[in-house]
This record gives sequence, structure tokens and C-alpha cells, in this order.
Amino acid sequence: MELLTQYADLIGAVVGFVLTLMVLSYLVGDNFLFRIAIHIFIGVAAGYAVAMVLYHVLWYRLIVPLLQDPIQNLWLGVPGLLLLIWMFAKASPRLARLGNPLLAYLAGVGAATAIGGAIVGTIFPQVGASINLLDIQAARQSGSVLSSTLLKGLTILVGTLATLGYFHFGVRPVAGSASSQRPAFIENVVAPVGHFFIAVTFGVLFAGVYMAALVALIDRVRFIQEFILGLIK
Repeated sequence: MELLTQYADLIGAVVGFVLTLMVLSYLVGDNFLFRIAIHIFIGVAAGYAVAMVLYHVLWYRLIVPLLQDPIQNLWLGVPGLLLLIWMFAKASPRLARLGNPLLAYLAGVGAATAIGGAIVGTIFPQVGASINLLDIQAARQSGSVLSSTLLKGLTILVGTLATLGYFHFGVRPVAGSASSQRPAFIENVVAPVGHFFIAVTFGVLFAGVYMAALVALIDRVRFIQEFILGLIK
């Protein structure tokens, strides 16, 4: 055990070096080494997630309270245990329908949590930040250049409204025709501007993803170089 602890850093470096080469082998084409590395990564990630759930949820929130005070914490353990048994019905083709209500409940709670988080954590802060950009008094107090602040705020305001206009699906019937079309102002003015802002946004996101991947590649190449130089020394 002491020997394993002593060489833990070396073992970790060797494993990281081998896995890095296996992943980088994708540069020459899809091969079994790359697939093995991806399978290892997915397996480790899934195992880690299961371990975290078992340790932080089932153990600390269910088993430990029941062991400390079974009578008082019975209301906490019994519903969770019943729901767990209920969910196992999805494992049987015959009983799969019985688990649909619970699965729908979980999906609804997850969707509500995601929507609530997006509204409270994203939309409201963005609206507040956009409003603050047009606050002339606050800009003067902070010493910012008034023209720059107004230009930034108006750009964000126009971009937001134009992007929402691009996704405007309201149409009106055309006289003498069975087809419908959007208002000319939205179709010819607002939508192209919104399309431009969307294209710029996707370009920035792609550049950010590309830069992150490039930084990760440089870090792995540097790791390989330092590992090889360490072995030579």
C-alpha cells in the first residue's frame, strides 16, 4: 500500500499519458483506441454520478436520518422508499405503464426547475442589466462616457428587439390569396437585423468553443511534452 501511494503520481501520469494519446489518435481517423477512451470516459462519468447520488442523496438524506432517529424521520424515508419501488416498475415491460405517472412527475419537476432557473437566473438579470445600460444618471455617477454607454445600451436594445422580431410568427392573410405573410416591416427590416445579431451570436459562441478546445489541446500537448522530458531526465 505504501509503495502504491509512493508511485501514485507516476501511475496517474502514465494513465493520463496513455489516455491522451488514445484520444489524440482520432486525428488520424476513427479507431478502436479512441472508442475505448470514450467508453472509459463515459463509464467513469456515469459511475461518478451514481456514487455522488448514493453518497449525498440516499446516504445522507435517507439512511443517516433513519439511523439517527427512525421514528421522527420515518416520514422522510417511507415516501422516498415507496417512490423508489414505484420507479422500478419501469424495468418490467408488463408493469412499465404503472411507472409512467411517476416519470411524468419527474419530467414536469425537472422542466419547471429548468424554466424557473432560466427566468430567474437568466432573463431577469439580462433585463436588469439592459435597463442599467440606459441609466444616464448612473453612467454619469460612475464616470463612464455618456455616448459610449448610450451606444452600448441602444445596441443591446435593438439587438434584443430585432431577435425577438425574427422569431415573430404572427401572420396576416393576403387579400385574394390563400397564403399569409408577416407584416412587411417585420419581414423586410426587423427580421434581417435579427438574423444578423443571431449570426454574430453563433459566431461568437463557436469562436469560444473553438478557443476552449484549442486551449485543451495545447494543455494536453504540453502534458505529453513534459511527461516525455521527465522520463528522459
